[in-house]
Order: sequence, then C-alpha cells, then structure tokens
Amino acid sequence: MPDPNGHRTPTGTGPYLAEGPRTALRRFTGADAAEFTARARESRAHHHPWLFPPERSDTYAAYTEALARDPAREGFLVCERGTQGEGEADGAIAGFININNIVLGGFRCGALGYGAFAHAAGRGLMGEALGLVMDLAFGPLGLHRLEANIQPGNAASIALVRRAGFRLEGFSPDFLHIDGAWRDHERWAITAPAP
Repeated sequence: MPDPNGHRTPTGTGPYLAEGPRTALRRFTGADAAEFTARARESRAHHHPWLFPPERSDTYAAYTEALARDPAREGFLVCERGTQGEGEADGAIAGFININNIVLGGFRCGALGYGAFAHAAGRGLMGEALGLVMDLAFGPLGLHRLEANIQPGNAASIALVRRAGFRLEGFSPDFLHIDGAWRDHERWAITAPAP
C-alpha cells in the first residue's frame, strides 16, 4: 500500500525490508548521515569517476529528502549482517541501491542506481543485496523490468548485473551527464520471472 508520498512499502521484519544471510535492506534515515557521509568520503577513490554519493550532512539530507518525497524512486541502504569484534551485531552500511525513474502502468519499470562503499567492495555483499532488491521490485513493488545503465569502463558494476542475470540490450552514446561531461553507457536489463 502506498504511503502518503506514494511509495509502495515492502514488508519485512523489524527495521529491515528484506534480509539475506549477510545483508539486509532498510530505508535511509537522518540518523544515518554521519556513517553514510564518512563511508562516502572514505570511498571517493573507489567511486571515482563513476559515482558521487553525498559526502556532507547537508547534501545527504537533500538526497534522502528527495528520495522520500518522490514516488518514482525507492531507496535502500545495504546493511551488513553478522558479527564484528566482540560478537556484537554489525549493521554497518555497506552500500546503497536505489530504484529511480519508476514508471507503472503498462511499463512497470525502474532504473537502478547503486554503490558499494570501499570497505565492502569485492565481498559479494552487493550481489546478495541486489538479489533482495530484485525480489522486492518484482514482488511487493509490482515492477516487471529493472534497468541498469553503466559506463563501459566500470567492470565491477557490469560484473554485478551480469551475475544477477541482467542482459546487455544496447549502447547509448552521451547518455548521462556525470562529472561535467556526457558519458556513454551500456544498457543492461532484466525482467520479472514468468509466473
């Protein structure tokens, strides 16, 4: 059922909307600003030149407010599950996955935007989390198709969607304006499994 801003709310247990063995998804909150922005700053070299998540509390607040207000977007923090140090539950933010430009009706499609923070990269966490997002997208959110537009040199991102079963559908020159220039992108997509 949509909330007052038009968002469809996936159901999960406790603070999480979906859980896997090593990751869980939850909504962005204001309380996450310090951790999220610190992780973004630590990951600047890891993300460049593909991605520029908010690195300051004011830009984080604007980013999360836009996610919450826009019914054509769903935002998920990827949180690490398990234990760390003295056996305490971790819950550290490992990354994020957003579904943007959601169109319903006969299309029922959304475009993914995502990023792993450097401490979580290469550990399989984003692959598991992407599977959770796909389950939400093709289940409670009622989507039929997810797209991922990726710059051709971003090998890690291409490998992530390829492992998840996305297919390469084409190439779009000058597709998105990123870091001061129009960038070429490969178009990857997946559709809901047949019932």
